Amino acid sequence: MINFLHNPCFVALLKLGLPTEDFAIAGSGPLFARGWIEEISDVDVVARGAAWRQAAALGKIARAPFFPVNRVTIADGKVEVLDGWFPEIWAVDDLIDNADVFQGLRFVQLSVVLTTKRLLGRPRDKAHLRLIESHELS
Repeated sequence: MINFLHNPCFVALLKLGLPTEDFAIAGSGPLFARGWIEEISDVDVVARGAAWRQAAALGKIARAPFFPVNRVTIADGKVEVLDGWFPEIWAVDDLIDNADVFQGLRFVQLSVVLTTKRLLGRPRDKAHLRLIESHELS
């Protein structure tokens, strides 16, 4: 299994120094941390409180493309910090407080990843769904 913390996206995230109790990694990050996928192009971070304020001060706040939340893209696109994640389904506090922890970082639960990837339905999401299902069945 690879050490996900050596990936340039995670190196960039850690350099930000965001308080770990105020964010969780979403998107494909939970799959990468488990060693289920070999590469990621960025890290999607759902943040609240101090983590969101700190991230918001580092870049331009814009609207996220897939759902009505704000985002800040940092470190040449390696880190995307959002103040919500499909807010019609999940509260930010629930995502963060119920997250799985790997090497000191919080990752949204696999059920969140499954739902997100089903909703987005992009080709890579479909491949990731098959991957998650294969791990759940083994």
